[in-house]
Amino acid sequence: MNQLDKKSARRIIETVGSFGTPPEWGFQYFTVGLEEYLNLIDEEYLKTFIKDDGGSTIKLVIGAYGGGKTHFLYNVRELAWNENFVVSYVNLSPEEAPFHRLELVYRAIVNNLMYPMDAEELLKGVEKGIEPFIINWYERQTESFRDAGLQGETLDQELINYAKAIQRDLENVNFARAISQAFLFLHQDREEDSRNIIQWLRVEGYERNLHKEYGLLHPIERSNAFSMIRSLIQWVRNIGYSGLVILFDEAEQVPSLSSKQRELMLSNLRELIDECGHASFKNVMIFYAIPDENIFEGASNVYEALKQRISSVFDFYNPSGVKINLEDMDREPIALLEEIGQKLRSIYEEAYEHSFAGDIAGDIIRRLAEEAYERRFGDIGYIRLFVQGAIRAFHMLRKEPTKTLNRELSIKLLEG
Repeated sequence: MNQLDKKSARRIIETVGSFGTPPEWGFQYFTVGLEEYLNLIDEEYLKTFIKDDGGSTIKLVIGAYGGGKTHFLYNVRELAWNENFVVSYVNLSPEEAPFHRLELVYRAIVNNLMYPMDAEELLKGVEKGIEPFIINWYERQTESFRDAGLQGETLDQELINYAKAIQRDLENVNFARAISQAFLFLHQDREEDSRNIIQWLRVEGYERNLHKEYGLLHPIERSNAFSMIRSLIQWVRNIGYSGLVILFDEAEQVPSLSSKQRELMLSNLRELIDECGHASFKNVMIFYAIPDENIFEGASNVYEALKQRISSVFDFYNPSGVKINLEDMDREPIALLEEIGQKLRSIYEEAYEHSFAGDIAGDIIRRLAEEAYERRFGDIGYIRLFVQGAIRAFHMLRKEPTKTLNRELSIKLLEG
């Protein structure tokens, strides 16, 4: 990793201190305890099985709210980008991306597509989604042709040929037409036509008379959602990427769903797991992050069928296992928190150009770690409680360098 500068350090402290969540970039500087899981994912899957062998798999990430799921998924995203994968990070919610409606799952995936990005692009806030992704694809391909010496009418014709050729081997004919035309409309500056195509790709409405002019004969709905997802992955491969990594992060509690919606959600998850066993579902790795396994408790056949598929545990001895439990890391929890605290301390010192006295800061970190772990059965994960409490403690120490910590103050810092 590059040396952390003051500006970036301040961003990290602000995000962690305010919300208890990792920033999109900078989480690397206080990642602790995930190395074994991440190395297995990188070596056993991203570098080999998914990228080179055309494999597909799904992993279930289990961790309490505030227990490090987002931090873990950000690490996976970085590993995937390093191997030239396209990544879609989807915050699942009953409103925006309900998993019980497959067509809206597809919509969430395309609306969150991100090509491999460096720190500068992430910090700049580059747009995500199918439209900026297509624009980037068009610009890269056009530049490649120009570098090869093509220009004028020769370039125009080559782009037309390329757009037609890219449709080959895409399962869904409508998707293939839409992608090809979106590419050409960019080159021809046909903004309205481009908007109409993007509207269809984003599942923002289907107007039969309008969209059939582009050869888009059907709306995107449950019956063709998997076909659309497979075609998306095929297209991503065809334009030069290693494949697609999808990160589903459950943003809200499942109890907010009705019983029927819950069964549909679990049925769709089972279908997705089964899809990973099909030869046509290639070069894709899916992570589904949830707070616990309670959603799999039920009496119907849907629950039993799903539980059988997710019973295996992912670890060093069994990387083929499905469940990644962030609570089962091979580290003593308080020591883990202390190491996170020391890393945040270094970031804080860089952000504010301030040095803490070693014994006092270390003692406060240890006391906060012990107190936070005592709250491990609460509604909020103890890791989130700890990191926010640590930032508050650093602010306090910067103003009062000799301040000591008793239990009452520890609780106050953790509870905000």
